[in-house]
Amino acid sequence: MKQILAHLFEFKTFTRREAYEILTNIASGKYNNSQIAAFMTAYGMRSIRVEELEGFRDAMYDLCLQLDFPGYKLIDLCGTGGDGKNTFNISTLASFVVAGAGYPVAKHGNYGVSSGCGSSNVMEYLGYQFTNDKAIISQQLESACICFLHAPLFHPAMKTVAPIRRELGVKTFFNMIGPLVNPTNPHYQSVGVFSLELARLYGYLYQQTDKQYTILHALDGYDEVSLTGDFKTISNKGEHIYAIEHLGFTPISADCIHGGETVEEAAKIFTTVLHGDGNAEQNAVVLANASIAIQTIHPEKSFGDCYYEAEASLLGKKALESFRKLVK
Repeated sequence: MKQILAHLFEFKTFTRREAYEILTNIASGKYNNSQIAAFMTAYGMRSIRVEELEGFRDAMYDLCLQLDFPGYKLIDLCGTGGDGKNTFNISTLASFVVAGAGYPVAKHGNYGVSSGCGSSNVMEYLGYQFTNDKAIISQQLESACICFLHAPLFHPAMKTVAPIRRELGVKTFFNMIGPLVNPTNPHYQSVGVFSLELARLYGYLYQQTDKQYTILHALDGYDEVSLTGDFKTISNKGEHIYAIEHLGFTPISADCIHGGETVEEAAKIFTTVLHGDGNAEQNAVVLANASIAIQTIHPEKSFGDCYYEAEASLLGKKALESFRKLVK
């Protein structure tokens, strides 16, 4: 690690192979906590290169407990986090909306690090028991049309660095890797990122796969469609900027999508929206993100048609039904 840190201090970059070896050694316990914290901190002060992101991704995926569900064409709705906005759990709610609309979802999630409440925090608080048992997960997909994959149960590296990330409390390169290493390797991916730079790196990586994907970035910094302003997508169809007024929305204030200061507050917002009792702004944000996910699966459909599908799922309590079946 001494040589690796010296390499960083000299503003040098790593090859794909070197990045692969670094993350493999982190996962295997070769470095102590102080060394890992120093690496994550120093690395976070520079821009990540595509070769490094590829190496980290490859190592994480090779080391993870991989799951294969050949009877399903799954989608994951996942954000990098790290945007510092502390929104409510929009992508998790959108995942249940998509599942309620009949599209099988493999939601990859973790505890919040730089935000107050990650998807795993709210799911655990609301009674979901994390598992990596394939038989149980398969049963959940069958009954609820959704499964939840708590990252530390599938990724040794994430389990190793979890306490260090919590103590640091800021985004690290692990935020950038998470959405790329869903253990089910879903065919469809709707992923939000915290910067345009990272969106372009993701776009390059996804172009090398056979996935159908949409990468989201709100131009005012959110890693999701926030409806506080316009947003950009990068997909199989190319790059596109959406003006929210052209989609029929009026810009909302950041306060409308604030996630609260505690897990309890976040969970209350989550259940309120899921029961169809969210306010107009909360519902619209969730439905907009769900619509982009549905359009990722069906690019031939208009945003409006996908929005109507999502709305029928949420207001018709189909999303709630998927949630209840999953937690049960």
